[in-house]
Amino acid sequence: SVGGVEGLMKLLETNDDKGITEATAETRRKLYGCNSLPSAPRKSWWQLFVDSFDDATLQILIAAAIVSLGVGLYDDPATGYVEGLAILAAVLVVAVVTAFNDYEKERQFRALSAANDDVDVVVIRGGKAKQIPVADIVVGDLVAIEAGDQIPCDGVLVASDGLEVDESALTGEPLEVEKNATADPFLLSGCVASAGSARFLTIAVGKHSQWGVIKSHLEKEQEQTPLQEKLDDMAAMIGYVGMAAAAATFIAMMVIKLYVKPEYLEDISIFNYALDAFIIGVTIVVVAVPEGLPLAVTISLAFSTQKMLADQNLIRHLAACETMGNATNICSDKTGTLTENRMTVVRSVYGTISDDDTASATKVAPISGKALNIILQGIATCSTVRVITKETSPQNDDAAALQSDRPQIVGNKTEGALVLLSTSKWGNNDDFEARRSAALFGKQGGSRLFPFSSAKKSMSVLVVEKEGGSKKWMLYHKGAAETVLGRCTSYLHADGSESSLSAEKRAEYEAKIKEYASKALRCVALCHRSGIDEIADPSKITSDECSELLENNMCLDALFGIADPLRPDVIDAVATCQKAGIFVRMVTGDNIDTAKAIAKQAGILTGDGIAMLGEEFRKLTPAQLDAVLPRLQVLARSSPEDKHTLVQRLNGGLMPENEEQWLEAHPGKNYMQQRDKLLPGYREEWAKSRGGVGEVVGVTGDGTNDGPALKAADVGLSMGISGTDVAKKASDIIIMDDKFSSIVRAVLWGRSVFDNIRKFLQFQLTVNVVALTITFLSAVAGYKPPLNAVMMLWVNLIMDTMGALALGTEPPTLELLARRPYRRDASLINRPMWRNILIQAMYQLGLLIFLLQKGPSIFGCKDGSRHHFTIIFNAFVFCQVFNEFNAREIGDLFQPFRRLESSKLFMLVIIFTVIAQFVIVEYGGDFTQTSPLTWDEWRITAALGAVSVPMGYLMRKIPVKEDPKSFAGLGKSAEAGQSPIGMLGALVFPVAVAVVVYQVYYASA
Repeated sequence: SVGGVEGLMKLLETNDDKGITEATAETRRKLYGCNSLPSAPRKSWWQLFVDSFDDATLQILIAAAIVSLGVGLYDDPATGYVEGLAILAAVLVVAVVTAFNDYEKERQFRALSAANDDVDVVVIRGGKAKQIPVADIVVGDLVAIEAGDQIPCDGVLVASDGLEVDESALTGEPLEVEKNATADPFLLSGCVASAGSARFLTIAVGKHSQWGVIKSHLEKEQEQTPLQEKLDDMAAMIGYVGMAAAAATFIAMMVIKLYVKPEYLEDISIFNYALDAFIIGVTIVVVAVPEGLPLAVTISLAFSTQKMLADQNLIRHLAACETMGNATNICSDKTGTLTENRMTVVRSVYGTISDDDTASATKVAPISGKALNIILQGIATCSTVRVITKETSPQNDDAAALQSDRPQIVGNKTEGALVLLSTSKWGNNDDFEARRSAALFGKQGGSRLFPFSSAKKSMSVLVVEKEGGSKKWMLYHKGAAETVLGRCTSYLHADGSESSLSAEKRAEYEAKIKEYASKALRCVALCHRSGIDEIADPSKITSDECSELLENNMCLDALFGIADPLRPDVIDAVATCQKAGIFVRMVTGDNIDTAKAIAKQAGILTGDGIAMLGEEFRKLTPAQLDAVLPRLQVLARSSPEDKHTLVQRLNGGLMPENEEQWLEAHPGKNYMQQRDKLLPGYREEWAKSRGGVGEVVGVTGDGTNDGPALKAADVGLSMGISGTDVAKKASDIIIMDDKFSSIVRAVLWGRSVFDNIRKFLQFQLTVNVVALTITFLSAVAGYKPPLNAVMMLWVNLIMDTMGALALGTEPPTLELLARRPYRRDASLINRPMWRNILIQAMYQLGLLIFLLQKGPSIFGCKDGSRHHFTIIFNAFVFCQVFNEFNAREIGDLFQPFRRLESSKLFMLVIIFTVIAQFVIVEYGGDFTQTSPLTWDEWRITAALGAVSVPMGYLMRKIPVKEDPKSFAGLGKSAEAGQSPIGMLGALVFPVAVAVVVYQVYYASA
């Protein structure tokens, strides 16, 4: 064939150490394509337009319009076509608007998907490690991956260390496949490296890769969010009410025609009148069915997700956007989220020498060349980190890194701090890459790397070193200081000699570790062991065997205290969360003293708070943990399994439902005897302990092993900079800048979505109640309905699409973070909203009935004439325009005109509505059955509509408060319970308005 990997590299003109040259990248891209994956073909605007007619209500309306058109042309060939054609035109407008909304929704969803796929990878070009966007990979590139990375293209292994790949994305089999250069060297795109590290030669990219071929046949559907599903149910319920109102209106109109027989109906045939009644009934259904509810959620989510992306929150699942708004707990990592993840070695210990100024750039390590060489060899080889200098960084790299002289670190930042120390004057500007190359990783007879284990809090490397003409094997080990110290029996002096580790010396080291931790420093230990080839065969030993046989009786080389300062915005962000009723917990793998020091600085650990070790946490029973949870603020030295268990206990996510699932989680245990003793418990016991409603939990994670906890959380938050591909794929939101303050912004936007939907719901239900009631009452009273089909469809357009655009895109305010989160089962419509809906509806209904009765005498027009009904129509539309300002607030706050400068879309919608209303009234003519109004009539009807605003002020003076039981989270809500006076006012006011309406209506009848 081609002669194996070496033959392939010759054919592709690349090198197993240096990779391709930068100059050939563009030529390769032209020859073999770029590494961007194909997207499924999207529906055209025309297809979406056609699909919009699948709506059953629109189909009925079209059929009725066609019948009306035929009958009208038969009765009056000159003008009989107008009503039928007008209804068809209105339906066409609704279909066009729906198609545009769907098209825009799809465009925004694809834009988010593209942002989600935009990641950086490390390649070797010209002998240097370089970080580039995944789309820039070309055939022949040498790509470096490690545990947690997704394989970005198809390739063949050049070198690997303990590489295991999860190929379930392609095969469906959840087993890790061991890969090596001899037995199974092929890597396929879309799979994930679950363990080890490797370099591979790229042989297929983009649409030619395995994942590209599969993806071209896939179309990713946008999922329904819980809020959308809840609103769909509400929309269906309102639709049923509308259908009942439509049926009642049709029956009332037919009864009047057949039995009451008023004078104004004598010239209209039964068939024509029945057709009119049917069209009005169908139009009522169109108005009543609130298509705008799901649309409002979609628009609000699309708007919010775009804005959240600018706020460094990439939404992977839309449901997370709204769920995050009502989070009651956030379990946060320490490193990189609460701290800057800008690790710097500031203190160190070598044997008997303690150096408290290690960070000095001009200082040489105060130890001999022999001791320094051992430490530098351990730093260089016992690491997978890569250093990206400014010259080799892509343009979209971390801005902070590029603005300083500090190179960018790709990989573990703790390892990066040690590597940067070794390349400074402290380490005589050591060439760590040369040491790695000399170690021959991944090659026959070369060194072996066992990556960092979160369970052991350490990592090891078996390095083959040349000494004279022979080879010798050395173990280098690095990890959490207190853990590593326990495995050491000797220590390295500054002169390079070794001494036995006495109890007194061990106590000194332990005291130093505690001292570093109390100063919020991460303490890392380096050690080594020689002669390991006499104990086991280094070329064949497994990770578990290495841990058991070799990682003991080691020589402690050095302790390093690494500073990672608290992010400057964390203290305020944590305080904001706590004020918003969110319990913030730190869950970290770090030393408990370090964790407590950082947690106190951040304001997470309070005086009565509990800080606990993972080891103690695992020993608790479910009941004991429940007793601790209200005060558990720090969990240190925790494993990913501890984090998963904590999340399960908080929200009930993935809790064992039955004996079979419990035994699967606890093999070999007795279900009946131990189910109440072992964490996380079981569903029945958990539900009973907290009334079946758990916390809404957000969890941060960056490692491969954080996947289960991210999945179990209500909202999984992965880190965009430090997170692995596995963590990102398991998460719902990617925090692009790794900052805790970005999580707070996610909460703010989530609450904004929820409140915007409530605003829209308050606005729409008001219109619904009035439109349905006035149509029904006029029909029962023997009037021709004042709002004809075209008018109703225009109102429907204002109410649905325009209202959704205006209220669904309102920007958030910081006041949203001054309240507690809502419970999972909180109602969408609260008490103040019902007050606002009912009072506004009563006012509008009273106004329309008044105009129906007194309008002719006030405005000097004929009762029931087109002019009369145009006045009613205009007043009704202006009521909606001004009530839209009222709907911007759902509580007792009355500031309808505040922040209009930041709500540009809202103002555009209002302006468009007013202009369109003017055109419809003045120029609609027979088409809309309207008559031009005088300037005075415009002023009076607009002023009557504007009364909705002072009505909004008065109704908020009725003391109706939200139910305190609808809130969850920390603290007591500022929303007190409802007073008896408030309850009485809420009942009396609508009743009083109804009495007035009754008197006006029947006194005039």
